Amino acid sequence: MVGTTTGYDVIVVGLGGMGSSAAYHLATRGRRVLGLERHEPAHDKGSSHGGSRIIRQSYFEDPGYVPLLLRAYELWEKLAVDAGRDVYRLTGGLFVGPPDCLTVSGSLRASLEWGLPHELLDAAEITARFPNFTPQPEDIALYEAKAGIARPELTVRAHLDLAEKFGATMQFTERVLDWKQTTDGVRVTTDRSVYTAERLVICPGAWAPQLLGQLGVPIRVERQVMYWLDPVGGASRFIDHPIFINENASGAQIYGFPAIDGPHGGVKVAFFRKGIDCTPDTIDRSVQALEINEMTARVTELLPALAGPCLRAVTCMYSTTPDQHFVIAPHPHCAHVIVACGFSGHGFKFVPVVGEILADLATEGVTAQPISLFDPQRLVTV
Repeated sequence: MVGTTTGYDVIVVGLGGMGSSAAYHLATRGRRVLGLERHEPAHDKGSSHGGSRIIRQSYFEDPGYVPLLLRAYELWEKLAVDAGRDVYRLTGGLFVGPPDCLTVSGSLRASLEWGLPHELLDAAEITARFPNFTPQPEDIALYEAKAGIARPELTVRAHLDLAEKFGATMQFTERVLDWKQTTDGVRVTTDRSVYTAERLVICPGAWAPQLLGQLGVPIRVERQVMYWLDPVGGASRFIDHPIFINENASGAQIYGFPAIDGPHGGVKVAFFRKGIDCTPDTIDRSVQALEINEMTARVTELLPALAGPCLRAVTCMYSTTPDQHFVIAPHPHCAHVIVACGFSGHGFKFVPVVGEILADLATEGVTAQPISLFDPQRLVTV
């Protein structure tokens, strides 16, 4: 290990979705930024991978997220232009289920509260407009034209490249061992060196229990699986297709995407919140035939054409808080440290605005964005 390196304004630990965005926003403000990541750029060991993530505004989780989504959409567009990459795409979104289920009723509540454009469709209208779908007779759907997909790997790389363009130093395959607040800033120890800075932004993803244990927030790390199914008759009919979230009468949710990688890439689908506890070190990255069969049986209730073979399946991790809301705030015991964690399986659509918020907190100490919902003190158990 070499000696201590000084001279940084902000160190960003974790360069996945949130950390790469934070590094970019900080660098554009002229801050001297060091980014540290334990894996390669845009890696597949955490949460920010898998080719696609849903973006949407009619937010069934809580209407309080909508202002952040409106700003995120502005920043998605800016990132696409600045990076010259197709980091997002609007496909429309269909949120299907019984009228009183959270997926439908919560989406409607958010749409009405914030005046978001939307349509309500009954089961016959769903099938007439989107013939791949076979909803239950009692199902309805909220259709949101502004829903779509974000590309996680492209997004992370775009933010990293732009951060470096604006002068940030990005260091990969370097594992953070410890961090401490000092009298005038922070000190970060890695498996290579020691660094100091005025501020520290920690975006640890599934490594939150190790790096933020003293925060006192219980975060459950869950193994999740993403599946790519080959539709019967080919994927062409799924190319011009909305993203979807479906909740059945028992409350089980699934979600899926168009065939965004062309006719041979398959249709990506997954269960939402059907994970098992793990850690980044113990996660089983193999996917069993029983899991594939369970996914196929569930999704073909809604989309019969997805009865074809599974082309591939990969794992990722959710880092879930007890109330499934985020943690974004200054560390309650370390004034020079900002934390962003516990994104609970629905965070990636917020990546651009979370980076902006973290830059606000690290440079100004406050943000104009509404983040009171994400105060870690609501969850502290010690």
